[in-house]
Amino acid sequence: MNITDACFSDADKARVYLESLRWPGGPVCPHCGSQKATSLEGLKHRPGVYQCNEAECREQFTVTVGTVMERSKIPLNKWLYAIHEMGASKKGKSAHQMHRELGITYQSAWFMCHRIREAMRDDSPSMMGGGGKVVEADETYYGRSKQKHPLSRNRKPTYTKKGWKDKGSARPIVALVERGGSVRSFHIGHATQAQVEKIVTENVAKESRLHTDESRLYTRIGAEFAGHETVKHSAKEYVIYNHTFDENRKLHTEVITTNTIEGYFSIFKRGMKGVYQHCDEKHLHRYLSEFDFRYNSRTALGVTDTERAGRIVRGAEGKRLTYRRPDGTSL
Repeated sequence: MNITDACFSDADKARVYLESLRWPGGPVCPHCGSQKATSLEGLKHRPGVYQCNEAECREQFTVTVGTVMERSKIPLNKWLYAIHEMGASKKGKSAHQMHRELGITYQSAWFMCHRIREAMRDDSPSMMGGGGKVVEADETYYGRSKQKHPLSRNRKPTYTKKGWKDKGSARPIVALVERGGSVRSFHIGHATQAQVEKIVTENVAKESRLHTDESRLYTRIGAEFAGHETVKHSAKEYVIYNHTFDENRKLHTEVITTNTIEGYFSIFKRGMKGVYQHCDEKHLHRYLSEFDFRYNSRTALGVTDTERAGRIVRGAEGKRLTYRRPDGTSL
């Protein structure tokens, strides 16, 4: 798939393509799950409208019903283009760029991008790591938080060449990456030992080996895993090579580092600063879902741009994101 394909310029062809992704075996009623449906095309209905044949249901539906695209007035070919671009752009695509390319308002493009991020969110993540696998854990800070937290252990704010650096008012992000595999990141209110331990315990298998920096956030939880190795960044130590021999005198080298998770943080921050530039704290978790999704379906894992777009379409099923919340506040 590339942007010259007809499905990006023709709404009907985009609909047919989306139906083939969502319903490879034919239309499925999103209301009751029945595969018995009749097309209403030509019966005073536009193409793509179906009716469930179950007597208890009889609901009408289209391919967008029950997805983040439901009730949208934006043509499906523009939806498909936005999905493809957000999946293929390594550091993201801004809503301003999307609204210029699609010819829609900035407000519509902004809301569309957030709904696509919702489709990228992993609903049922499995445990990371396992026997013989390495999981790296680290935390970083991005942007200013509206709520300021006191620094632990009575520490004072530090000063850098760029000025005052106060982590007590920054937005903490904790991330876990399985080396050679997937990443999972979390925006938390305050990076305490209890919160970090809870995240690691709920997401990493105990048979894994845990690699971290010298932070005390992982000292206690590290003892619960098959191994816990650290690198001392404060001493400019970034990679440690442990060489061992087995009973057959075969050399084995273990690489202790957190460079993998540091690389993910680098992509995330370059995208947030260079493409999106501004992100309200209440939306930060959606941007993390976006960068997690692209990292977990990257080319190095054998996933193409077309397959990535297909995963987004399938991930949109069963999710809704409305601009107005039940309490009347906006997204």
